[in-house]
Amino acid sequence: MKQETNIPYKIYLSENEMPRNWYNVRADMKEKPAPLLDPTTGAPMGFDDLKAVFCDELVRQELDNDTREIPIPQAIRDFYKMYRPSPLVRAYCLEEALQTPAKIYYKFEGNNTSGSHKLNSAIAQAYYAKQQGLTGVTTETGAGQWGTALSMACAYLGLDCKVYMVKCSYEQKPFRREVMRTYGASVTPSPSMDTVVGRKILAEHPGTAGSLGCAISEAVEAASSDPGYRYVLGSVLNQVMLHQSIIGLEAKAALDKYGITPDIIIGCAGGGSNLGGLIAPFMGEKLRGERDYRIIAVEPASCPSFTRGRFAYDFCDTGMVCPLAKMYTLGSSFIPSTSHSGGLRYHGMNSVLSQLYHDGYMEAISVEQTKVFEAAEYFARTEGILPAPESSHAIRAAIDEAMHCKETGEGKTIVFGLTGTGYFDMAAYEKFHNGEMHDFIPSDEELEKSFARLPNLP
Repeated sequence: MKQETNIPYKIYLSENEMPRNWYNVRADMKEKPAPLLDPTTGAPMGFDDLKAVFCDELVRQELDNDTREIPIPQAIRDFYKMYRPSPLVRAYCLEEALQTPAKIYYKFEGNNTSGSHKLNSAIAQAYYAKQQGLTGVTTETGAGQWGTALSMACAYLGLDCKVYMVKCSYEQKPFRREVMRTYGASVTPSPSMDTVVGRKILAEHPGTAGSLGCAISEAVEAASSDPGYRYVLGSVLNQVMLHQSIIGLEAKAALDKYGITPDIIIGCAGGGSNLGGLIAPFMGEKLRGERDYRIIAVEPASCPSFTRGRFAYDFCDTGMVCPLAKMYTLGSSFIPSTSHSGGLRYHGMNSVLSQLYHDGYMEAISVEQTKVFEAAEYFARTEGILPAPESSHAIRAAIDEAMHCKETGEGKTIVFGLTGTGYFDMAAYEKFHNGEMHDFIPSDEELEKSFARLPNLP
């Protein structure tokens, strides 16, 4: 491994260099994201409309389009110190294996028990629920990273935690489920017979393997039926992207420490939390006209909301009980194939990222899952970390960009987000190694059926 003398293998910040504020990219956006709408009246939703579902302070953060920096409470910063700052790693071994002139860095978020970046927002949301005097929270989880992170945060703060887990993941990833239960959470496969909306979905789609949209509907219903509970979400919402901005703020501080300016920033895209958190301060500079970066969102070809979705108002959940958000969406009735093993299963995308993409500040690509797992395996063999399937979408794009640099002779600097580890995703790796993994790409006809059910708004 050839290492530049002035650039360490891992760049760490000290505790004193950790960010003290989250960065709200909406404050620098000329075109603000469209407001959430009441699905019954079509009117924009305010604080009083949302506080029955979300914690009060989180509603304020969700609606705040103007405050650039929001202080991180000391209690949350103290919790962060258990696993943050996370390292920015120079992928010297990957560069050497690829024989590329590109310089590759990754921000590694898997150095905590939950195995992913999700803990950054889980502790924040649990903290505000505790401050409000609530008994507990409800949520959904797909691959299980968010449910694991939230169960950890709730155990730390003494809150009850109810998780509705997408049924196919509940069955395919029992170890992730058991980690949640170890931390005291109750875990229910979704859709279930426990809720009105779950029973409705099962009646309409017998035998369905579920989706994040289904699980969200059930979690919202469960929270709404008990005044001591509120609903919390691991991605998609603006408040989550705000909390995850600590990823990008740390990454930028580490790069600045050594005078490094990235050319390309790459993140995987499901609901938007990791991507939005990683790119936040870089996008801020781009919006303010201070610097320019090429920013790439990478999503699965089987759930391609950016690259094949519609920019329209849609329900955030399959049961159509949540507010309407303007976003790139495949339609709330869209359910990915059960053969899809790479995570990132949400039908839509965060409204801030959707607006930025619509306005041309970033680009998006979709990749097939077999190519994703090829990249994951290559990365594991060169860099020594078994990556989460979600993260491996970004790895795939980073490798492709590095190989393009090899063809052109350009020594560009690439930064991507390694959202977490894949040790609970071995069933998917087993499928790939056994040759049982197949690429699923929805047809135009399938998507049109889902688009036809989009809300009919002016």
